[in-house]
Amino acid sequence: MIIFKKLKYKNFLSTGNTFTVIDLARSQSTLVVGANGSGKSTMLDAMSFALFGRPHRNINKPQLVNTINNKECIVEIEFSIGKANFRVMRGIKPNLFEIWKDDTMLNQSSHSKEYQKILEQNIVKLNHKSFHQIVVLGSSSFIPFMQLPAQHRRDVIEDLLDINIFSQMNKIVRDRNTVLREQLKDLTYNLDFTKEKIELQRKYIREIGALNDENAKNITKKIDEQRIQITNMQKDNFERTTLIEGIQTELDTNLNKMHDKKTSLSQYQIQFQGQIKTVVKDSKFYEDNEVCPTCTQDISDDVRQIKLSVSKDKAKELQQAIDKARDEMGKVNDSIDILNIQAQEVRNNSAEILANTKSIDILQKQISTFEDDMSKLSGKESDQVKANSELTTLLDNKESYVEEKLKLNETHSYNSVMYEMLRDTGIKTKVIKEYLPVINKLVNQYLQTLDFFVHFNLDESFQETIRSRHRDSFTYDSFSEGEKQRIDLALLFAWRQIAKMKNSVATNLLVLDETFDSSLDHDGVENLMKILNTLDSDTNVFVISHKGEILDGRFKDKIEFSKKKNFSAAEINSVQEV
Repeated sequence: MIIFKKLKYKNFLSTGNTFTVIDLARSQSTLVVGANGSGKSTMLDAMSFALFGRPHRNINKPQLVNTINNKECIVEIEFSIGKANFRVMRGIKPNLFEIWKDDTMLNQSSHSKEYQKILEQNIVKLNHKSFHQIVVLGSSSFIPFMQLPAQHRRDVIEDLLDINIFSQMNKIVRDRNTVLREQLKDLTYNLDFTKEKIELQRKYIREIGALNDENAKNITKKIDEQRIQITNMQKDNFERTTLIEGIQTELDTNLNKMHDKKTSLSQYQIQFQGQIKTVVKDSKFYEDNEVCPTCTQDISDDVRQIKLSVSKDKAKELQQAIDKARDEMGKVNDSIDILNIQAQEVRNNSAEILANTKSIDILQKQISTFEDDMSKLSGKESDQVKANSELTTLLDNKESYVEEKLKLNETHSYNSVMYEMLRDTGIKTKVIKEYLPVINKLVNQYLQTLDFFVHFNLDESFQETIRSRHRDSFTYDSFSEGEKQRIDLALLFAWRQIAKMKNSVATNLLVLDETFDSSLDHDGVENLMKILNTLDSDTNVFVISHKGEILDGRFKDKIEFSKKKNFSAAEINSVQEV
């Protein structure tokens, strides 16, 4: 049985930087009151977040941190199972998740999801869904058992009856069958492949005996033809190599000279063109100016004419030099074109040499293959002995594969039987059928205590049948909200009773969140109080309600939440024995 002892939290939702501490085992019955938004349901969110990493209500994780302090959000819950004491701590900004057992922190897994599995599956043996069916009945973000899909109903009952071990075993068997199917698939492939190899080997043995001298002649002829081709290609490569070696060096030298000469002529042309520009500029100066712009002296016509004549003669000489350089450049380009043609011929010859070399390699490999074939022909008797030996090995392998396949098929058949037994329709259904009468009986007892006189029946498919006193058949959705509330309460108390009987997920804690404020009428409230007053002394009930004035005096303790300086605060008061 899980005994929840203490819950503390700070900077969580509306709480401030001071821990709010709630003693969960302090009193047998506690009334939790306060105005809207004062933080009553925050204790539920904190409890759910500590255990499952998610709040009771639909609130995103970043929104759980108090928006004023916006850091150091910490929630702790303490509980005991048997003689072991546990403490779970979670935090946001910074992130924190620790599980302590008897003051020793459990080794944290590399992934928080694995650490959470340890907490849910190995320690509390509760998940978020089951927790809110057995421990908490609330109006916000709570899905009653009767509104859950069939599979989720099954999950809750399997947790209660502690038979989810069969689901885990079923998964193990299913995984083993998956591995077996893969092994059978590989084995079948190997067996079929071996059979094909056996047929090919037998064919090969037959062909060895059919080989004759004609085969050897054909192979010899092909080898001779290919050797002739190799000789011709080698001769061609020699001739082309000799040609390349004869002109390569001279060709490279001439190309370098022509390119150097072309570069020099280009530089001369640039220099001559620069000089022409200078001459043209001087000539333009004397054409446009009769007075020196620097010294302001007159420039005589004779001086100007002399200067212009000298400039024209100089320009003519330069133009003749440029023309000569251009003519020379044309000759150089022609020479380069001729040399490039020769270079291309060299490249073509080199390519032919490379192609011949590759062809020679291919032909030599083919000759090696033919020579191997000749060796096989010459030693065909020894090859036949070897082939027969290989055939014997293949036949032995085949027998081994057949035996192994039979064993795997037998194991797979056994596993398939176990898989069927461990499915939802197998052992689990039989166990559930054994407990269904008890479950239905408990639910109907609690419904009568709540003054709701119907006959409730849950079948092995977790589908409900509800009959009224006139034996009319209804479903859960046929009833009013108040009647649905009574069914939900009856199921909650029935689950707790079953859990205690099985000692599977039994706990001291029961929280009713605004249950008295919802759809229960006055009689429903009184009947619910009757049930609460009959609970065992080891049960700690917390009732969160707005109807403090109606419920005052009915509980041993009272926690009143209020807002102080925009932060939630809890005041705990002891009440006289009820």
